Amino acid sequence: MDTAFAPAYAGKLPDVGTTIFTVMSALAAEAGAINLSQGFPDFPPPAGLLDRVVHHLRAGHNQYAPMAGLPALREAIARKTLDLYGHVADPDDEVTVTSGATEALYCAIESLVGPGDEALCLDPAYDSYDPAIRLAGARPVHVPLAAPGFGIDWGRLRAAITKRTRLLILNTPHNPTGAVLSADDMANLAQLVAGTGIALIGDEVYEHMVYDGRRHESLLRYPALAARSLVVSSFGKTYHATGWKIGYCVGPRELMAGFRRVHQFVQFCVATPLQWALADFLQSDPAHHRELPAFYAARRDHFCARLEGSRFRVTPSAGTYFQLADYSAITDEDDVAFARRLTTQYKVAAIPVSVFCAAGPPRHLLRFCFAKELATLDRAADILCAI
Repeated sequence: MDTAFAPAYAGKLPDVGTTIFTVMSALAAEAGAINLSQGFPDFPPPAGLLDRVVHHLRAGHNQYAPMAGLPALREAIARKTLDLYGHVADPDDEVTVTSGATEALYCAIESLVGPGDEALCLDPAYDSYDPAIRLAGARPVHVPLAAPGFGIDWGRLRAAITKRTRLLILNTPHNPTGAVLSADDMANLAQLVAGTGIALIGDEVYEHMVYDGRRHESLLRYPALAARSLVVSSFGKTYHATGWKIGYCVGPRELMAGFRRVHQFVQFCVATPLQWALADFLQSDPAHHRELPAFYAARRDHFCARLEGSRFRVTPSAGTYFQLADYSAITDEDDVAFARRLTTQYKVAAIPVSVFCAAGPPRHLLRFCFAKELATLDRAADILCAI
């Protein structure tokens, strides 16, 4: 008897494989390589934050949280948003806690576009944007950033706008390049979208990792932009706890109402004791996020200095905890092939930048994560300098 089942429907996203982060981390584990590919720290979250998690686990805070997030955490987020960006957000209607930034990005995209719409992505673009746009029935339109600095080509972006454009996704500080948008960029953006129905998503998960005296230009700093924006942030990135998968979204109540309609059926709510702990820590230790720029700049500088004797060429990143490196002096291999060989032969894993691009990707660039202990960076640098 034939018991094989052949589904009539092949499923969505048939052209999408496993994300590069999973692929490279698995390859790193298999090869016993130093993993500078996937963006996670190899040091722990703050001890005080961990203490609060234990407290709330034992205090019985282990049942469902409200769908939008614990009121105490949403209030703490609103205070932080006001303190950093001068933006007044109503914690009841304009802040939602999510299962990581990726869930927030997905819900934001699904709530803002639908069939027949177009959404603009700036390449290199984080790899969750395009699939989420297509799952919504909309069409992603990829506009390349201008190499080598990966700034926005405003003329090219303007030319990509059509009567069907409903959304523009901005990522600053930018993953994978480390580029950071400026106040002039925000002025250009305000001019670009003025008088249009284009909504904005701000992927700002690296908001506290901006270096060399630069200021994070959040969309929330600019009232005209904030009024049409859903802005996504990450507790996992800020508190060295990427495995917790907790992020949040801030936006005007009209947009947030649509966001929550999606969120309630994607995740519903986020781990309760972790939310309580984060609310406590935001209140007791606001210095943590203020000290992150210096904390990570020291690691960036250390890693870049260690690579000075190598054949990799680096320009210190302006933000994020990622560093691009040009390997064109080593080989003419494409970046995917070289990233695999670097992992299996030399035992250092990195991310190829071309996978973030729909067309015309930059050549000979790898992304390394420097959110690591200095000893980890030193071991990796010793290997890279010997190539």
